[in-house]
Amino acid sequence: MSTVTLEDAQARLGELIARLQPGEEIVITDAARPVARIVGEPKPAPQPRRLGTLKGTVLYAAPDFDAPLDDFKEYME
Repeated sequence: MSTVTLEDAQARLGELIARLQPGEEIVITDAARPVARIVGEPKPAPQPRRLGTLKGTVLYAAPDFDAPLDDFKEYME
């Protein structure tokens, strides 16, 4: 837990927040008394992937989409 004065926090608030790690606390004091506390938020847990979320998004597929490529004809025979 870090402690900074109110004047210092006003001058460097962006820098203090940028350095803040998840769960870390910064106490802001005024006249040597704590007046505020900034706490770093933990990163949210990744959401599990859901099947079918892209269903219906492919609007066009070429008619020869699954046709063999000319480069591989010799391997297909």
